[in-house]
Amino acid sequence: MKILLVSMRSLHVIRWIENLVDTDFELFWFDVLGRGELETPNSVTQFTGWKKRKQPHIKGEFFLSKNYPNLYEKILPYLEVTANEALENIILEIKPDVIHSFEMQSCSYPILKTMQKFPKIKWLYSCWGSDLFYYMNFKTHNNKITNVLKRVDFLHTDCIRDFNLAVQLHFSGKFLGVIPGGTGYKIQELEPLKLPVFERKIILVKGYEHNLGRGLNIVKALHLIEKEISDYKVIVFGSHSRVKDYIKNTQLNFSVFDRHELSHSELAELMGKSLIYVGNSISDGMPNTLLEAIVMGALPIQSNPGGVTEEIICNNENGFLIQNPESVEEIKENILKAISDLNLVEKASLKNKQIANERLDYFENKQKVIEMYKTIMK
Repeated sequence: MKILLVSMRSLHVIRWIENLVDTDFELFWFDVLGRGELETPNSVTQFTGWKKRKQPHIKGEFFLSKNYPNLYEKILPYLEVTANEALENIILEIKPDVIHSFEMQSCSYPILKTMQKFPKIKWLYSCWGSDLFYYMNFKTHNNKITNVLKRVDFLHTDCIRDFNLAVQLHFSGKFLGVIPGGTGYKIQELEPLKLPVFERKIILVKGYEHNLGRGLNIVKALHLIEKEISDYKVIVFGSHSRVKDYIKNTQLNFSVFDRHELSHSELAELMGKSLIYVGNSISDGMPNTLLEAIVMGALPIQSNPGGVTEEIICNNENGFLIQNPESVEEIKENILKAISDLNLVEKASLKNKQIANERLDYFENKQKVIEMYKTIMK
């Protein structure tokens, strides 16, 4: 089977490919955003360097792309080689059995025209993050999402919520089930990195603060209870500038790391030493950092957009749900509940260990991923 993977450069895609390299599938990767090579084994054929200009850059082109994106989209094929054109050439060259696109807006919209031109090629789409939940609320995006889903033959999601949304948005193909975006975790290898609950002295915070992330509200909540958390070290990772500026201006004694400062393995090690992990956003799929917290034994306190987090977190049992991501007070109360009841944290850790073994094991999910492609070819 020839599988053409279409994605941006992403750790999650690298981890997904890792599941497939020792199979007899023939693997190809299309760098749909034109950002350069992906770190994959040599057995994966990569299509990169395809972005080429047809015309020299025109004055005002950037302004047009930012302010009138729909108009710019119509003009773009006259200015440069498009993803649709590049994909068509790849299809003619390798004749793939399956095209698998990861993510909607950047990786599926740009190839729809070509996928419609080749209706017999099977299309698998992996829904991640806010692909549907957030963007379906905008008319232009809603139309584009619907058009993609009408053409998609197979769907994989990281949560049940997004399958239900896809059906609402006219998906009528075959659903291949729920598998985490990064597929799974080598739980036994990570076990030595985990401290016992009563030895953990870190509160770990995801510092995303943008159109969807609300990390600043977590930092503000911790600021309000600075005295109560004086026994803990607060570490904020993935921090955007507003979060870093707030911490600096208020002189909070927090350790701060920006978006690319910690490697994935360094973050896993921190999770294993953290009593609490807090993530907060107004829109997401099943957050990978939430799953990592579950695997590493940190009590998760996580926002619940569209009810997605409650698919794995039972409030007050194996974590705490933030129902209003804009409420600093709610976040504060959840953190106070956690640090005041270490027995609850201990019970939650045991429950999450069971969940990790049942749902997040790398080797179990690897078999599900392989079976997914076999199902497509039946």
